[in-house]
Amino acid sequence: MNAAEQSRLIAAACDVRLRAYAPFSQFLVGAALQTAGGEIVTGCNVENVSFGLTICAERVAIGTAVAAGQRGFTAIAIASSNGCTPCGACRQVLAEFCPDLPILLVAVDAGNQVTETTLAKLFPGRFDL
Repeated sequence: MNAAEQSRLIAAACDVRLRAYAPFSQFLVGAALQTAGGEIVTGCNVENVSFGLTICAERVAIGTAVAAGQRGFTAIAIASSNGCTPCGACRQVLAEFCPDLPILLVAVDAGNQVTETTLAKLFPGRFDL
C-alpha cells in the first residue's frame, strides 16, 4: 500500500468514527476496509443498551462490504481514541476473509499516530475448519 492509499484509508476511518453510536461507553471507533479493487468500505461501532448486542466497527465494515459483493481485502484502518486492536470476535471475522490482513491502528487522541501490524500477528491461533 502506498502512502496516498494509506492516508486515504486512515482519513476514512477517522471520518466514520465520528458517526459511531456509543452513548454508553463514549468509545467511538471507525473502520475503513480497502477492497482488492481499491474501494474503501467503512463502518463504525453501534452500541446497544444490551451490551452483548453491540456491533464493532470492523464487523460493520465487513458486513457492508460482503453485502456489496466484496470478498477480497487488502488492508483495514481502525481509528479509536487510543489506537486499540480489534476484539477477538472481529479478529475471527476478519480472518475469514484475509488471515494476514495489514492493519493500521490509529490513535486519534495522539494526533492520529499510526501503528502498523497484521492480523496474523494479532491472531496467530485463529479457528479454522
